[in-house]
Amino acid sequence: MKTLIVFNHPYDGSFCNAILMAAKRGAEQQGECKVINLDKDNFNPVMSSHDLHAFVLARREPEKVIEMLDKQVLAYKAMLEEAEHLAFIFPVWWILMPALTKGFIDRVIFPLVAYDYTPDGTMLSCLDNLKRVTVVTTMNTPADVYETRFGNALSKALFQGTFETIGIKNSHWISFNMVAQVEQKQRERWLERVEEYFSSETF
Repeated sequence: MKTLIVFNHPYDGSFCNAILMAAKRGAEQQGECKVINLDKDNFNPVMSSHDLHAFVLARREPEKVIEMLDKQVLAYKAMLEEAEHLAFIFPVWWILMPALTKGFIDRVIFPLVAYDYTPDGTMLSCLDNLKRVTVVTTMNTPADVYETRFGNALSKALFQGTFETIGIKNSHWISFNMVAQVEQKQRERWLERVEEYFSSETF
């Protein structure tokens, strides 16, 4: 199994970073694991007018689009095309993902990079090797509050609004809630759960 983890947290001492290390240990037990660290890559999350021009051309003149993309996006594209398991690890800030993760969705989950269009305009994933998407998040909001008050906003944005829209239906969300309040032993159990999950070959 080839795992690609997209990671977004600026602080190396964060619990998210501990999750990343556990996920890597697990993934490396049964295959190859690569990491895109958006913070360390200084990824630019902003959609430019140039990007939007490429987006518009994707359906009319697709042959022009790839040459319009910047080198970093093209490097990420090559990594995505090899991945069988795509994972995202990030904290939930103000109900949704941080800016760099949102920018990755905007600029890399992009026409002719992650998906293409059928003749009738339907989006269809072009990541032929991809078998599963996993999202691992941390937040300090209780799970029941996040569901009842905020309507599981992340699930709607990422799973329904992004992955299912482009035809990727095999996805899983691991949410660790009330992180700042739990004891160290609970965090250690969570890390064991992450490592076990990523070491599994069956999805």
